[in-house]
Amino acid sequence: MAKNVALIGASGFVGKAILAELLDRGYDVESLVRNPAKITVKNPHLTIKKVDVSDENALIADLKGYDDVISAYNPGWTNPYIYRETLTNYPKILDAAKKANVKRLLMVGGAGTLFVKPGLRLVDSGVIPDAIMPGVKSLGEFYLNTLMGEKGIDWVFFSPAANLGDMGAKGPGKRTGKYRLGKDDLIVDGKGNSFISVEDYAKAMVDELANPAHHQERFTIGY
Repeated sequence: MAKNVALIGASGFVGKAILAELLDRGYDVESLVRNPAKITVKNPHLTIKKVDVSDENALIADLKGYDDVISAYNPGWTNPYIYRETLTNYPKILDAAKKANVKRLLMVGGAGTLFVKPGLRLVDSGVIPDAIMPGVKSLGEFYLNTLMGEKGIDWVFFSPAANLGDMGAKGPGKRTGKYRLGKDDLIVDGKGNSFISVEDYAKAMVDELANPAHHQERFTIGY
């Protein structure tokens, strides 16, 4: 398998971790970002391009020639228009990948649509803070209403644990390589906590890129 990949959203919290993992593992990465100045990594295997994902034609042109694309796109958790922009732009990313003849699209998903118990998704459980609900709901709606019916490309939607890479003052966590993968149910530890470090999430994402195990489906991760 060719070790070159296009990465959308490499300047974000999750995108940076995925970029680091890709470069550490010898991939040639084309990073497509709104603001190239946010990427300070210098690496001969890294190319940075300024691309606005809302410009579908520009995105198609940049994705042509790539078999594999990873999208860590997020309009920004503090963006007041995150709900609208997610539901506007993620379908554009999906359509652009298809029109560019990309073979696999691996997406950083959300945890909101994971089941906490039969018939109850995390987004409906009452535990998600109001401040992030628009982002959680919009990404969940894209997965449920658009992605689940998509048959024109080999996609994966990789949902993290409920808490991704944030242990307060302890920072983002570390790359342990020891975690569990699942399908549609939220993974919790023996104390009922659902957590994954962003480094381990990135490792599992690149593992999926290198050795495809999921096709046109969602999977998830946790300790």
